[in-house]
Amino acid sequence: MTERKKITKKVRRSGRYASNDARMVRIRTESHGLGIFKTLIVFLAIALQLGILATLYFRFLFAFRWYMVVSLVLSLISCLHVLSSNRNGQSKAVWIFFLLVGFTVGYIVYYVSDVRVFFGRAKKRYARIFSETEKYKAEKSHIECDKSTALSMNFLESAGDFGAYDGTDVEYFPSGASFYDGVLLNRFLDVLERKAAEGVDVRMMYDDLGSNRTLRRKTKKRIVRSGIKLTGFNRLTPRFTVAMNFRDHRKIVVVDGKTAYTGGSNLADEYINEKRMYGYWKDTGLRLDGKAVDVFTLMFLRQWEYVTKEKPDYEKYLGLYTPTENTSAVVPYADGLDYKEPIGKGVYESMIASARERIWIMTPYFVPDDTITDLLAEKARAGVDVRLILPAIADKPYVYAVSRDNAERLIPYGVKVYTMDNSFVHSKLLLTENNVVVGSINMDLRSFYQQFECAVFTNDPKAVAQVADDFAVTFGDCTLLDGSGKYKFIKRIIAGVLRIFAPLM
Repeated sequence: MTERKKITKKVRRSGRYASNDARMVRIRTESHGLGIFKTLIVFLAIALQLGILATLYFRFLFAFRWYMVVSLVLSLISCLHVLSSNRNGQSKAVWIFFLLVGFTVGYIVYYVSDVRVFFGRAKKRYARIFSETEKYKAEKSHIECDKSTALSMNFLESAGDFGAYDGTDVEYFPSGASFYDGVLLNRFLDVLERKAAEGVDVRMMYDDLGSNRTLRRKTKKRIVRSGIKLTGFNRLTPRFTVAMNFRDHRKIVVVDGKTAYTGGSNLADEYINEKRMYGYWKDTGLRLDGKAVDVFTLMFLRQWEYVTKEKPDYEKYLGLYTPTENTSAVVPYADGLDYKEPIGKGVYESMIASARERIWIMTPYFVPDDTITDLLAEKARAGVDVRLILPAIADKPYVYAVSRDNAERLIPYGVKVYTMDNSFVHSKLLLTENNVVVGSINMDLRSFYQQFECAVFTNDPKAVAQVADDFAVTFGDCTLLDGSGKYKFIKRIIAGVLRIFAPLM
């Protein structure tokens, strides 16, 4: 048994990262009744608003019977609009189903939920911020590389103006414990408070909906009193708004403008297996040192300016990196409503399409559109080694049912589908023969179209080898699925019904 396997088994049994050069870091995730109560109050208030709207709607409906005819006509027109739009195929099917079944109100929901309607002003603000900070972007590097790497780099350049950088070292972390040991060194908040007291500019940005049950008001006050600048993205309020469906899912830590971290891990006990919620929690992360760090700094500061409406001193925090001798291509990139195209989805498609030897994927959720599933099936049929690792334990049973069904449909084409035993896989990895992506982007429609995300694309040989080694170890802890099982027909029907809501998962 290799040393890595021994380490993995120790991690599995104890929940601790047991390597010789990694110390255990405890971060106590707060879980409190106040957060649950607040969430309940918010959703009750929203339910009350929806109830009042429904009552007024039905009264109006019975008072004006002709409205049903008008609604049907408008819904049919909306269906034509959906078909002619640039939405993905699965989203089109869901919207047409909704418009026809709920034709009396469907077209209203359709137009109100359009990004151009409810997010129009926000997009203009983002456009202004991006335009004003364009001058702060680091000068891109010209890097010689193979054709498959060049295709993905060209896409990132074209879709989001994300350039490739050399002079950057990359280090991969195969678990949440090892990742946080590299980032925190001690209790996270204690370190930040000490640094703030020393005069370091410490800023924290969190997703308010995602942190509502685990970040107490008392802790927020403590953070602010210590001199740390704290802000929440998309505040949770008792008001019905489509914007609540859009989340900041990015994971970014920048230290002194010289080092940056990203990956799948949040600041919570389960990510380092101090709390077992769904078995062993498998997560990953990446560290950058050098030129490409500026991209994450700019990414963070732009979002900070958007949320707080305060313009930071960009020049103060940029250009502080120390270039390294690494000549590999490193491309940090973002995705979200602040960009015109679904960049994360495009990178995955580009990497899958250009792969010639292997496509190894690790993801907690597998709810892509037909483009990605068709590409994976075609590649497997062409002889490419296509493998997909999913969790064996679900955190969201309804999403897991669709993910398993989507994955098992690929088995007849030659795709090898694994589930990690007694574990929840939260890693977001895509590895080909020469390239790898590590970040926060799940392989589902929510990450592709509804969340703010980030990741790193690189052809760094060291990082590619480290990720390949991690896959090799993880395969040994997995069960290879054959697509059989009890109640398969019933499960497929259930998954088919749930697939209607796939764009919201």
